[in-house]
Amino acid sequence: MLWVGGAIGAGTLLAACGGGSDEEPTGSAATGASAKPRKGGTLRVGALGRAGAITRDPHGTQANESDYLVLSLIYDTLTVPGAKPNTEPRLAASWKASDDLKTWRFTIAKGAKFHNGSAVTAEDVVFSLKRLRATPAGASRLPGIQEKNISAEGTDTVVLVSDYANAELPLLTRLTTFVVPKGTTEKDIAKAPGTGPFKLDWFRGGNARLVRNEDWYGGEVYLDAIEVKIFESPQAMASALLAGQIDVASNVGAVAARTAESRKDVQTIRRANDMAMPIVMRTADGPFADPKVREALRLAVDRETMVKQVLSGYGTVANDVLGTGDPAYDKSLPQRTRDLAKAKALLAEAKFDTSKTYELYTTEDISGLAESATLFATQVREAGVKIKVVKQESGTFWDKTWLKGDLYTTYWGTNDSVVFFASKTMVSESGQNEAGWKSTEFDTAYQKAIGTADAAQRTQLLGQLQKIEYDSSGYLLWGMADGIDLAGSAVHGLPTLPGYGRVQLEQAWRAR
Repeated sequence: MLWVGGAIGAGTLLAACGGGSDEEPTGSAATGASAKPRKGGTLRVGALGRAGAITRDPHGTQANESDYLVLSLIYDTLTVPGAKPNTEPRLAASWKASDDLKTWRFTIAKGAKFHNGSAVTAEDVVFSLKRLRATPAGASRLPGIQEKNISAEGTDTVVLVSDYANAELPLLTRLTTFVVPKGTTEKDIAKAPGTGPFKLDWFRGGNARLVRNEDWYGGEVYLDAIEVKIFESPQAMASALLAGQIDVASNVGAVAARTAESRKDVQTIRRANDMAMPIVMRTADGPFADPKVREALRLAVDRETMVKQVLSGYGTVANDVLGTGDPAYDKSLPQRTRDLAKAKALLAEAKFDTSKTYELYTTEDISGLAESATLFATQVREAGVKIKVVKQESGTFWDKTWLKGDLYTTYWGTNDSVVFFASKTMVSESGQNEAGWKSTEFDTAYQKAIGTADAAQRTQLLGQLQKIEYDSSGYLLWGMADGIDLAGSAVHGLPTLPGYGRVQLEQAWRAR
């Protein structure tokens, strides 16, 4: 499930390849697993982003995929996604919990150094985690961990004390627990040395060049360098790949994948059900606060058509519960299908004002997002709900709409566990509670589930958690999009794990 046994024990040995799997890329250019890695060369990677949303802060909100890729190559997190188990060591080589699952000790990997040559200490990690915790979204990034309860024990052990029992803390230290040297100032944070497999050579306007970290503690790195180029649209990025201007088009989307299907010199790396693209309905107040209205909108959507048209078939129908890749995901929940008659009846019961036009905010940050908003608006109109789609520039959306809007699209570039999404976006204390949802029943179910070490019992409790989410949360999750990278035929060793796993490029290499 969430592989509690590995997390509660001492952990596993540091894996040299944190992001690989046994899956093969598709297409005629697919490379065999037996190919021998070659050292050297530069990999040119395209990633989506907008100039107005660039950030260099490893603990800031990374709206650009390009920024997230660069930061993930420079800075290591304590743990990383794996296949089995789904949480593997990185900067933390091992971890151990107290019997009550409240106190966790993480041991730093031997030989871990910053890019300036200084050894990583527990004090550096404590400084970084406290800085992360102090961000606006800190409560959801380190759920249940207060700043005062993050401390060092000797030079190589970090102690985290949770407000409540938490069997999933190692999983929740993935993604954003980037470590910088103790004492790094706000002025110098963009230049802070990391511990990752690549060092920053230069950064200009969202584009970056990174060179191999010869002293990386995590194993051999094959590439001499990675050059990251920012693109504002998937179409421009795909065109650059087909023209030979880049070697990899990262998370390029379904339309580009269809375009490249006939190319013999292009390989497609497909990560099934990689990205959640929900519509968020504010539950705290406003026109969608009534659960009957939210249920009506869920019933007004034709999910099969959404997947077919928005994702070009590169995805699957979802059922309004986040975390579909979790083995504990509850497939027994009745699949919602379109029912316009019931949707209209619920709207009437809720006395929803169908004479008004409601705004749905979206961005073009990722392929298909704005298209999903437009198709949604068309479909719900048949239930009597008039929607005007408003496209916002990325920076404006994240500053003005996200976490505040009544109705908007969002996306999560990972298909993580049920617990991950619950902790990040749905518990009342979450700093990223996108729908403003406050449910004592959900909070209680969440804490009971994560405080249970027995895997079978916890699966049952997670089923109860999902039922509450299914019935009353602010999410309308109509489908899961496949993650799609396109790559030239000379590229080997690209990661196939979803979410954060896909930016772990330390095992990538180029043939001659």
